Amino acid sequence: MISVTRLNGRSMLLNLLLIEHIEAHPDTTITLVSGKKIVVADSIETVGNNINQAMKEIGLVGSYKQQRVDEE
Repeated sequence: MISVTRLNGRSMLLNLLLIEHIEAHPDTTITLVSGKKIVVADSIETVGNNINQAMKEIGLVGSYKQQRVDEE
């Protein structure tokens, strides 16, 4: 779940697995797989970052960790 803010200022939790796509025109509009659209006050970048963070937390996306290779 991610937290988003509706245009009226009220917060809500949204199941990120039900999100089909997100558009910014100019308000951020989230379209669910059911076809329902939710308009939020959060920027598209904020929503995207929240989705990525939540996916990492539940193990759907791994985090990239650069390994240092010592040359001898």
